[in-house]
Amino acid sequence: MSGPTMFVRPQRIRRGATLTLVFGAVLATGAATGAFSQPEANPIPRHTAPVRAATAQLGTTDIARAIDDGKVGPRAAAELVSRSGDRWSSFYTAQEYEGFQQELDGRYVGVGLWVRRDTDGRIAVSRVQSASPAERAGLRVGDWLRTIDGRGVTGGAVTDVVARLRGVDPADPDDAPAPRPGSEVRLGLDRDGDDWTVTVRRAELTTEPVTVTQPWAGVTEIGIDSFVHGVADQVRAALAHGDHHQGVLLDLRGNSGGLVTEAVDVASAFLDGGLVATYDVHGEQHSLYASGSGDTATPLVVLVDGGTMSAAELLTGALQDRGRAVVVGCRTFGKGSVQMPSTLPDGSVAELTVGHYRTPTGRAVDGQGITPDLTVRGRQSAQTEARTVFSGLGARS
Repeated sequence: MSGPTMFVRPQRIRRGATLTLVFGAVLATGAATGAFSQPEANPIPRHTAPVRAATAQLGTTDIARAIDDGKVGPRAAAELVSRSGDRWSSFYTAQEYEGFQQELDGRYVGVGLWVRRDTDGRIAVSRVQSASPAERAGLRVGDWLRTIDGRGVTGGAVTDVVARLRGVDPADPDDAPAPRPGSEVRLGLDRDGDDWTVTVRRAELTTEPVTVTQPWAGVTEIGIDSFVHGVADQVRAALAHGDHHQGVLLDLRGNSGGLVTEAVDVASAFLDGGLVATYDVHGEQHSLYASGSGDTATPLVVLVDGGTMSAAELLTGALQDRGRAVVVGCRTFGKGSVQMPSTLPDGSVAELTVGHYRTPTGRAVDGQGITPDLTVRGRQSAQTEARTVFSGLGARS
């Protein structure tokens, strides 16, 4: 057995909607959104009411209910989200949201940046895709994005930054053309106090969310960049082939999240069923469970760092709490809030924080992160420590 098992049938979400556990980071050409993959129908009454002064002070849960009840329209919803003060809540136009869904299929038009909003409102580059226009232009993790085509981004909504990087004007999204490969975007950046500007051409890019290597004899390393469609199948394929009798190294460093269903399915590959996480929506408790019988015998080490977020933290916490893996690295980001998307009549979507999730033993993740079993700093140090762990765990018999 890999830990405590609770084979209670998962509860369904009360509202017909797609649950989202996001955003650790937002891809600057789309979003690694961390949503359940199949949204259910959620009809919205096609009438709206004007925003009253008191409504502007509503919390995100109240705003979500007001949208679902048809009491606010798209413009009012966007204003309420911007005033909520919640950095994880976002508003998307229909075109933006369509682009983000394409991202979950592993394709997009953009420059190859992941960005996040810091607590002071600055926009930071959290990741640069390999062989992307951004990488060729010399952008690095840790750069601060100041302007896009001469317009400031500090203090703005991350979704607006994403749209502008993709070539969509958030102020007039309906009339804007679809993102076009080859179009130029001028980025103003700051690195260690030095300001600079670079012009980058957008390109049609594909993500490679899973990489499989064999760093040492008998050990398979599976790196997951984000949980997009098909990731769990790729992980299972890697486990079905190759020589990993000494162990599996699951690298979640820099993983900003993705589809929760994919993260749960990856957990299922290493667990014998049972609880993966619990979460609350509007105060109501729900659970996520692993399915089937996974590989519980092969030694497993999970690598994490400060860029491990959201659905990646959910997976890490499950494997750690269930006693299935040794976690190596440094404390994870601490993104454990639950966002629920509400669709408006024009196809726009408001994603609002409605709760938080916990690990199988009840640990809160939001604002705290996951503490590794073995704390090390530096990518090579983590790899070295993982190899030591495998030698101590011993080979599968």
